[in-house]
Amino acid sequence: MTKSTTPERLRTACEELLRAASRPEEVTVRGIAERAGTNIGAINYHFGNVDHLIVTVAERVYRRLNAERLTLLHAAQQRAHPGPAAVEDLIEALIGPSIRWSLDRDSRYGVLRHMTTLAQSSGHPEVFKPMIEDIDHHRLFIPHFRKIAPWLSDVEIGFRISCLLGVRSQMTRSRERTDELTGHALDLADPEIVIAQVIAATAPMFTARPGKHSNAVPNSSRH
Repeated sequence: MTKSTTPERLRTACEELLRAASRPEEVTVRGIAERAGTNIGAINYHFGNVDHLIVTVAERVYRRLNAERLTLLHAAQQRAHPGPAAVEDLIEALIGPSIRWSLDRDSRYGVLRHMTTLAQSSGHPEVFKPMIEDIDHHRLFIPHFRKIAPWLSDVEIGFRISCLLGVRSQMTRSRERTDELTGHALDLADPEIVIAQVIAATAPMFTARPGKHSNAVPNSSRH
């Protein structure tokens, strides 16, 4: 068996501690180093600082999440071939993995949640910016939604995807508010119930054709 390198041990230690932590500040440089079986200086030596280490770990976790998302997208395409994928399947592929991971205690979703929190308090916000602002994987969904709603422009589809991602964030970070608003009538601990409700609420954004007297905002620059 190949012995793990120091950088790999540090990444693994950081990921495990972030996953298990209830608050990101519980994860310290000393704790990471001790779990990895090395000294504190190894973090700066191999990664520059702890923020770079956390971003490296989060990128690895995010790749796994996106792989699951793209697997669902591919499956949706295969089921519908040669026609366009169903809007319900596209929405599930886009937001389903995040919702499922956020409700799975054994997942690594806590790594991503804590990274976002740490980015807001970090003295080096530029380290986190490329990952937080990355939207390339979201753009992959635009042509598929376009096949369903050819009357929408890429701008309009992109805006709707942004709205959909906002709903996803509400479901993964602020479910207590939704629980109150729904009178505790839904089991928001069940990811399939949450996903089904999100699909029901957001699918019309992509399927409802604008009427003759639509209030849709025209594609024009701001004045």
